[in-house]
Parts: sequence; C-alpha cells; structure tokens
Amino acid sequence: MAEHPIEGLMGITMEKIRQMVDANTIIGNPITVEGTIIIPVSRVTFGFVSGGSDVGQKATKEMFGGGSGAGVSVAPIAFLVISNGNVRTVQLMEHVSPLDNAINALPELVDKLTALLKKEKKEDAAKAEEPKSES
Repeated sequence: MAEHPIEGLMGITMEKIRQMVDANTIIGNPITVEGTIIIPVSRVTFGFVSGGSDVGQKATKEMFGGGSGAGVSVAPIAFLVISNGNVRTVQLMEHVSPLDNAINALPELVDKLTALLKKEKKEDAAKAEEPKSES
C-alpha cells in the first residue's frame, strides 16, 4: 500500500522540529568569563499541527490537499554560574513555582552536603591517627 501524502507531510515537519530543538537548545554552551563558567538554561516550547483532506470519490483523479505547521518558542529562564568550585543558579523569571525554587536551592544543598562529608572524613582520619592507650 502506498504511503498517504499526509504521512510524508508529517514526517518532514517532525524532522525539521528535531533539527531546531536539541539538548543544546535547552542547556546552552558554556561561556567562560575570568575563570567563571556561565551555562544558559532555556525553556523550549513547541507545537505541531498537520491536516489534510481527500477529494470525494467522484473526482476523476486522486487528489489531496493538506498542510502542516510548527511553532517553537525558546525563552532563557536561568543561568548556572560555576565559580571557585561553587555552583549557583541565577533565575531570570519572576514567577516561579515550588519546583523552580527546589531546583534553585539544589546547588547550595549539594555544596553543603559536600562540605559536611569532607568534614566527617577529616574527623574520621584524625580519630584513626590518634594513639591508642593500652589498658
């Protein structure tokens, strides 16, 4: 069975969307300024529509009319700033959800956990080096 014209139309539109939207669109290429690395983060929204119509059975030849379209919106929402081994998030949007707040706090939480684990390792190493008293 031959491919219906709408299938080819949809396939080409989806392929063009794949070319426009990839992982580098969401998490941008790092920018280095005076030893500080800045990584842009964007919100990508896209929509896709396709439709067509066959001409009635009384037509003398096989006819098809159709169209498709897509829209893409890319909006910067934040930057990840890496400086002196610390990561922080700088958000650009005023209206943030609780999830955005949690994501924003995540780098600070990771830094605190890392510092805590390093402190515990130092304390364990110090205890291991202490001379043991004989009874």
